Amino acid sequence: MYNPYELRKASLIAELSAAGIEAALVTSPGSIFYLTGFHSDPHERFMGLLINPKESTYTLFVPALDQESASEAAMVSKLVAISDTDNAYELLGKEADNSAAAIGIEKRHLNVATYEQLAGVFPKAAFRDVEPLLMRLRLRKSAEEIELVSAAVVIAEKVLKEAAAKAAVGVSELELNAEIEYRLRVLGGDKPAFETSVLGGARSALPHGRSGEYRLKENDFLLIDMGVYKGGYCSDITRTFVIGEGTAEQARIYDAVLAANRQGIAAAEAGKALAAVDRAAREAITSRGYGEYFTHRVGHGFGIDIHELPSVHGSNESLIETGLLFTVEPGIYVPGLGGVRIEDDIYIGDDGKPQVLTSFPKELQQL
Repeated sequence: MYNPYELRKASLIAELSAAGIEAALVTSPGSIFYLTGFHSDPHERFMGLLINPKESTYTLFVPALDQESASEAAMVSKLVAISDTDNAYELLGKEADNSAAAIGIEKRHLNVATYEQLAGVFPKAAFRDVEPLLMRLRLRKSAEEIELVSAAVVIAEKVLKEAAAKAAVGVSELELNAEIEYRLRVLGGDKPAFETSVLGGARSALPHGRSGEYRLKENDFLLIDMGVYKGGYCSDITRTFVIGEGTAEQARIYDAVLAANRQGIAAAEAGKALAAVDRAAREAITSRGYGEYFTHRVGHGFGIDIHELPSVHGSNESLIETGLLFTVEPGIYVPGLGGVRIEDDIYIGDDGKPQVLTSFPKELQQL
């Protein structure tokens, strides 16, 4: 029977063996989920997946409070529960081959204190970063993964529609934000994919602004950036509205971003460089005189985590492949006036063409 987790672990072991890595300790929750089917945020507690390529074994260490959940979900050779009074590294040392000369770790997911503990467990080892290897394995999404992402998209778009219906003069950003996160749960989402951003008026020119007490006024832009987790995978969508009729300048800005969004998506074909997507979107904005106000890359990969490979920017000459999943989200942010961003989720299908998973209307809506 088809088991994606066993296939993924087998692929990882082949890569580790080819690289001469005798053991690996995976500690990021996203990659542990990708390899085992178990997802948890251990917070300050230790969680790790110890992989022995020679024996093809996988030992999952989890906090004792996650033992029951992990035993039901995790596809591993052995499960080790760690109580709050245990020394996690002593337990790790009992299961690991401490004579190994090369140990794979995810360097960005370890702090100095953890590194020093691991150096004590593996005194003879050189530590090698296996995060790039893991990210390459996670880069191309399967049909099953895209089904989960699509389910998260459906929920996000239902929530976004309901939020837009409640937007009006006098409503605060925080009120709309709270409504979004409440309806997200009611409609079946597991949790927000990231901190929901609802920004009105001049504050919509903050690309990563946080919702506050600001209350919507006539002719304000309203930018909503949100995402949903469902079944371990997330969605990411941004739409911008205008309260009331809006102005001619706002219409020009919006039309420029919409053209950039469409041109970026059209450029997203297998065999082209990822940089072409950014350049196509940026050209649409620059040619209309707003180039200085487009201040970020045009997109990023996502899936289990809200930010994954690939990074879609103008210097990334890596070629687009089938199976890639990423956003196309050009924006214009004019200080003192406001900002517009239109973000879609794009999957490169087997035919090499972009499939737009998001379907929420993109034409400017007046609320």
